[in-house]
Amino acid sequence: MTADTRTKRVRADAERSSARILEAAETLLAVDANATLEQIADAAGLARITVHRRFSSRQALLEALNERFNERYLRALEQARVTTAPPLVALHRLTEIVFDFRLSHRSALASVVDPQTGSAILAQEVIDGLNLLFSRLRAAGAITADDPTWCRQVYGALMCEVERLPPLTQTEDGSAAEVGARTDLLTRTVLGALGGRAETLHR
Repeated sequence: MTADTRTKRVRADAERSSARILEAAETLLAVDANATLEQIADAAGLARITVHRRFSSRQALLEALNERFNERYLRALEQARVTTAPPLVALHRLTEIVFDFRLSHRSALASVVDPQTGSAILAQEVIDGLNLLFSRLRAAGAITADDPTWCRQVYGALMCEVERLPPLTQTEDGSAAEVGARTDLLTRTVLGALGGRAETLHR
């Protein structure tokens, strides 16, 4: 085996270990936001020293986990087709996808929020995608607010508030009915807060 082959194998092993650790962290933190590195190592089936080798601290692991969550948000923006779909359709679809994820990962997401704002720490690509969506909503006449940054912040704040509500249906939080009820409530509320016309709110 050549040195180059050994290096590639070590790198591949490290990537697999990191993926196992992050998957375990996501699963465990969804149940217990205070789970320790040792508990995460056990859940991943790895020695604690392996976790420390990949992530020097719990904070480093949480930062990597936040990157993983941002990848989910980027996929949600793509699936909602925020650049090409009718903007109202894209807003509803994006909200539905995000709620479907957030309602089943509440504790894990709570571990990686900005301590100053209590909101998700979003990657710039995610911010840009959301700003584009609200610019398109403004251009389509669905809202009158003209600052996409402010619109995005209102959307994020209202999403957190709707997420904190008790169940809106008779089913569990992660069910399609519950996701749909919260999606409808949030989109109507956001459009109203951003100056949507009455006919827009009832579409």
